[in-house]
Amino acid sequence: MDTSALVKRCVSEVGSDWINALLDGQQALTSLTSHRAVIEGICTFARRRREGLLSPEDYARTLVAFDYDFRYRYDVITVEPTVIDAARQLAERHPLRAYDAVHLASAWLADRKLVQAGQPSLTFICADDRLIAAAQAEGLLADNPNHHP
Repeated sequence: MDTSALVKRCVSEVGSDWINALLDGQQALTSLTSHRAVIEGICTFARRRREGLLSPEDYARTLVAFDYDFRYRYDVITVEPTVIDAARQLAERHPLRAYDAVHLASAWLADRKLVQAGQPSLTFICADDRLIAAAQAEGLLADNPNHHP
């Protein structure tokens, strides 16, 4: 999951119900994300607070919920040199922002490990159709929570 999907757990928007059902349902899924999502998430919530979309109280509650999920709900992929190398290659092939390249590289490398271990492929979940297209071009299954209102 990239940050655009993860923030839907903490703020109500299109796709939030779908994300929550995936992560909290009877057959809750294992969720992987890049460690960089912490920074992106905090920036997203802080921007919403500055714009008046989150009150200071809601902002504080959102940070607690987001931190809890990172600590207890997600398997966090450390951004190591192999991730950076893969992100660089992906950025040369697709029009990606820096952290999008890192998220995609993290997912792509995790998927390779799963498949090599005889496990099913992962599904890359994000709310950015251009990033979804890049993921699919790289052979990943992908889904957009915004398509599940």
